[in-house]
Amino acid sequence: MKKTLILLSFILLATTGFAQKGKVSSALNFKDTGRLDKALEAIEEAIDASNPKTKSSLTWPRTWEVRGEVFQAIAQSKDPNVRKLASDPLTQAVNSYKKALELDTKDRFSKSIKIKLTLLTNDLTNQAVEAFNAENYKKALLSFEQILELQDLPVMRADNPNAVDTIIIFNAGLAAYNASDFDKAIQYYGEAAKHGYNEGRTYQLLSKAHLDKKDTTTALTVLQQAFQKYPSDNGVLVEMINIYINGGKTDDAMKYLKLAIEQDPGNATYYFAQGSLFDQMNEQEKSIESYKNAIRINPEYYDAHYNLGALYYNNGVKQIEVANKVPASDNARYEAELAKADEWFSKALPLMEKCREIKPDDPYALESLRNLYYRLKMMEKYEEILKVMGQ
Repeated sequence: MKKTLILLSFILLATTGFAQKGKVSSALNFKDTGRLDKALEAIEEAIDASNPKTKSSLTWPRTWEVRGEVFQAIAQSKDPNVRKLASDPLTQAVNSYKKALELDTKDRFSKSIKIKLTLLTNDLTNQAVEAFNAENYKKALLSFEQILELQDLPVMRADNPNAVDTIIIFNAGLAAYNASDFDKAIQYYGEAAKHGYNEGRTYQLLSKAHLDKKDTTTALTVLQQAFQKYPSDNGVLVEMINIYINGGKTDDAMKYLKLAIEQDPGNATYYFAQGSLFDQMNEQEKSIESYKNAIRINPEYYDAHYNLGALYYNNGVKQIEVANKVPASDNARYEAELAKADEWFSKALPLMEKCREIKPDDPYALESLRNLYYRLKMMEKYEEILKVMGQ
């Protein structure tokens, strides 16, 4: 009689275990028939650690595989009420499949889980793109990182152990940078650069991330490395030049600027930058020549016209100061020096008039023309400008 009781107890315990595994089957059936609320309820009961009856289902790999399917289905649903069932269903799916693989010590479920992980990667990619476009960069970053995490699982690496998804790595860098997570941006941009993705462009972005961390030295080192690998990439050159200019290293900036011009002589912005540098270095004739080259290449280049006009105008102002230092008794010399100032103003005038033509309402051009017309005694045009300026 005692043996019978023991046997009955064993059957009772086994039935309890199967009952909890039955919750897993129920969850799967509910999922397949579109009743995702019931599917979620059943699968969560199967993993309820506070319930002693879940001992067998809690450690069963299939439980967690089905849980991943349920959350994946919730994420894929177009029904807003279903989407409300979980705040981040794809993360729950990721964690569930990973748990299933961890428990699958006898390798019974890896093939089916691998298929689901492949589909999950597609879902995460779509989610990352949607989040990025919606400017939810933190969510986009999380999704890209989860893709990389899944791709690094042994079951996914088995077929191609040396595969590197540089597109996802680069996009993770973009999302991190836009989320102002510069450390992660540096990590992912650096990884993408190491594999040659996007060539010099990735190095530029990596350098910018270092700059945003106020690390100018490393930012410049990154660009120098990029220049060695991609010497014909003018984008890299321009970034290097900007760092040198901002750091007051005009000689270094000029060296690389000359290289940039040699590589792309039809780029007006390089000549403009060169003109600005020469101006800072008080090499005025070279500055004038560079600005003229910029205008020759791009006749509608406002900044080149304005800077060259301002250079001439400032020379005129300086010449007036020279004239004012002439003794009052030497009127002839005073008039001669003053005439030199007008020569500079006359050179500046057509450049500023062109600026107004390019940007009719630009206040800087209008202010410059007001002063020039007044100094050159062109009073009708002076009055016209005053009206335009509302004075």
